[in-house]
Amino acid sequence: MRKTLVAALAVSSLLAIGSCRQTTVSANQSTNQAAAAPSAGAGSPIDGTWKTDISTLKFNRPPDRFLLQGGKFSCLTCMPPLTIAADGAFHAVDRPYADHIAVKVDDAHRVTRIHQKNGRTTATVKFLASDDGNTLTVSFVDSSTPGAKPVTGSYTETRVAPAPAGAHAISGSWKHGNYSNMSDEALTATFREEGGVLHFSSASGQSYDAKLDGSDTPVKGDIGGTTAAVKKISDNVYQETDKRGGKVIGTMTMTITPDGKMEVKDQSGEGSTTTYVATRQQGGHSR
Repeated sequence: MRKTLVAALAVSSLLAIGSCRQTTVSANQSTNQAAAAPSAGAGSPIDGTWKTDISTLKFNRPPDRFLLQGGKFSCLTCMPPLTIAADGAFHAVDRPYADHIAVKVDDAHRVTRIHQKNGRTTATVKFLASDDGNTLTVSFVDSSTPGAKPVTGSYTETRVAPAPAGAHAISGSWKHGNYSNMSDEALTATFREEGGVLHFSSASGQSYDAKLDGSDTPVKGDIGGTTAAVKKISDNVYQETDKRGGKVIGTMTMTITPDGKMEVKDQSGEGSTTTYVATRQQGGHSR
C-alpha cells in the first residue's frame, strides 16, 4: 500500500522525489478481489481488502520546504532537491515518475505544478496559501499509472518557518496536517497469500506476485521501475521492501492484530516514518 496512501499523501513532493510507488485499488476491483479471497476461518490473516483510516495517520518526517522567488521554484526537501523556472513551461528533469515539470504562478497565493513522463501528465498539484500565510492547502491528482483512475485528495500544512522577504506565499517550511477528500484509490488495497506467494493488485493497473522469501519481483504497471521484496516475519507480520535501481526506497511492515486490524509502519529510504491503521472491508481470515 506504499503509494496507496503514504506517497499519495506526500504528493506535493512525491513525484519530484520519486521515492514511492503507486499501489492502489478501486472500490469495484477491491470488492471483486475480496470476494475471491478465502472466507473467514480459512486462508491467511492478510487476505482481503483493507482500507486505511486516515484519522490514525502519524508522521515523523521533516517539514516540507519550498521556495518560490526570482522566477524559480525550489523543493528543498525533495531527494534530490529540485529547482526549475516557474514560468509555466515544461522543463526537463530526471525523476522516476516525471521527465518534465512545469510550475505556473497563478496569483499571489496560488501555484500549479504539473508533471509529465513520455508526453503524458502523471500528476497535477495545486498549492494554495491562506490569506494570513500560515496554512498551505495542497490538492492533487496523481495519474502516474497509464489507463487507471487517478488518485485524488487534498491536505493542509501549517507554517513552521517564515518565507524569505519578497518570496511567494507558498515559500517557507510546512508541517503536515489534516488530510481530506481522499479517493478510495488512495486508501484501499487487496492482498492474498497462497502457496508461499503474496499476491497484490490495484485498480491503478499495478500488481505483484511476490515470493515470501525476500526475493525482488517487479511491480507490474509501475512506471518508476520499482521492485518489491516480501518476507513473512511471523504468522501475522509481513514486511515489504521496495527498491529502485537496487537501492532501498522504503520498507513497510504490516501487522495483523488480534482484533483483525492491520497496523502499518512505513519507513522511507530517507528515514521518515509514517504509521496508520487499516481495517478489513470484506473477505479474508480473522484470528
